[in-house]
Amino acid sequence: MLFRYDARSGVPIFRQLEEQIQRGVLSGALAVGEKLPAVRDLAAELGVNPMTVSKAYSHLEMEGWVERQRGVGLFVRPRPAAAEDEERLRLLSESLRAAAFCAVQMGIPLAEALQLLERHYRALSKNEE
Repeated sequence: MLFRYDARSGVPIFRQLEEQIQRGVLSGALAVGEKLPAVRDLAAELGVNPMTVSKAYSHLEMEGWVERQRGVGLFVRPRPAAAEDEERLRLLSESLRAAAFCAVQMGIPLAEALQLLERHYRALSKNEE
């Protein structure tokens, strides 16, 4: 899985990594039992402090997304189907709330914002086919 972050987003980098891993698990891009990249490897790849990656991994472990196998690494844990559905909607809701806030701040009418969302959705859906 490809990881990246946006230093200008205002969202802490560790949180961006957490959300990307959560989305990866929920979408199947990260399979149950799959090993996550080592802290130092991912930190070097992203050009961030290893503590940033370590903090994201620790939060994911506390929340039950991953499990640590001493001396081996972190692995994706199985999730109950009901929890996955709930988490998908929670993550999407957070992103849509931020987009809605931005649209309201800039005075973009709801119909126009929905058209833009639909255009992006359709463009991204085409790329995945």
